[in-house]
Amino acid sequence: MPPINAESLYQTLLAQIRQAYGAGLPALAGIHSGGAWLAERLARDLGAPAFGVVNVALHRDDYAKKGLHSQASPTQLPFAVEGASILLVDDVLYTGRTIRAAVNELYDYGRPGRIDLAVLVDRGGRELPIGARFVGQAIELDGSQTLVLEQDPAGQFSFRLEAGHA
Repeated sequence: MPPINAESLYQTLLAQIRQAYGAGLPALAGIHSGGAWLAERLARDLGAPAFGVVNVALHRDDYAKKGLHSQASPTQLPFAVEGASILLVDDVLYTGRTIRAAVNELYDYGRPGRIDLAVLVDRGGRELPIGARFVGQAIELDGSQTLVLEQDPAGQFSFRLEAGHA
């Protein structure tokens, strides 16, 4: 598979979001950690006043097996969720289980009026009926491969492909 240019995908995603919302930007919430990096940069590039970070650890269906991640920070939402239009941001959409957990976490803070989803990569393999409104690129990966978003000190994104993870 050719390398995936995360920076190019980010620009595609940014353009889609700009075109769809114009000046009526919803509240931004990124899923820890890659989605939070993306939400932070989207907030800056779109001129949003703030962005939130959603920690899905307590709503994961594998919580009993994995427990809390040592580097996980609590959900931080600098906006009222009740009735809000929210753009939920993540790096890779795969089974849909992380997105389900993020929506559950948002509902712990109130009932949003609308939630849209933006992802850099949709890799297929859905286990739940969840789709993204905004997608940088759809690709197919073997189920044993994992796509990992990285951010360098200058804030530039790149992807690393890892093998052997199911």
